[in-house]
Amino acid sequence: MKRSRFPLIVTLLVLLFFYLPIMVLVINSFNASRFGSGWEGFSLIWYRRLFDSPEIWRAVQNSLVIAFGATLLSLLLGTTAAFALHKYARSRLQRSHYLLIYTPLVVPEILTGISLLMFFVALGWELGLWTIFLSHVTFCISYVAMVVLARLQDFDYSIVEASQDLGADWLTTARKVLLPMLAPGLTAGGLLAFTLSIDDFVISFFVAGPGSTTLPIRIYSMIKHGSPPMINALSTLLLVITFSAVVVSQRVGEGTPPGS
Repeated sequence: MKRSRFPLIVTLLVLLFFYLPIMVLVINSFNASRFGSGWEGFSLIWYRRLFDSPEIWRAVQNSLVIAFGATLLSLLLGTTAAFALHKYARSRLQRSHYLLIYTPLVVPEILTGISLLMFFVALGWELGLWTIFLSHVTFCISYVAMVVLARLQDFDYSIVEASQDLGADWLTTARKVLLPMLAPGLTAGGLLAFTLSIDDFVISFFVAGPGSTTLPIRIYSMIKHGSPPMINALSTLLLVITFSAVVVSQRVGEGTPPGS
């Protein structure tokens, strides 16, 4: 029986639909034309202007500081929440706790941004990097908690009890038994929180103040003021960094001995 090529053709067309705009963006980042309407020759002028722009690198610095800080705090709080949800899942209080953790995942970002803005204004807080940081922690906790909670579903607490029976204190048990077993979930939750934080625009747009511009907000401002070539160059660099990180992580994973 001859195999149908229809699924292969559909898959290739979908991949082409996804990646063709990215290819056009990368090509236009080397286009000497300011508006990208036509090819006017190969040029690195937009990359030179990108590296000479202090506003962009200040926005990159703000985004990285907020993303790293929000990731670390959300890992701590989200993991604690996941443990509480897993251990006391049957109590009525934990059902309400689960509802509070799950709600930020389904609430529209624009509603979250407006609510946080009104909350900070009511408290009289000045908008800035601090309010963006707190806002990012607010929604990152939920993602971390759900990822770690999924990891805890197959967690065997008898291993922890065996470690304590053999004389290990709680700190040693957590460091040598608990953390290695939860490492995949913590890594996945941390990477997800970092990605969502550094990529967030809607919530950051509402709670950002003067001098607290993040990279997505800066890109939005560049679009309004007509700087698409520099955006193409910046996006190309971000793509290179992303794909390089994926390749390195795969190489590291392949080089890790089994059971280590």
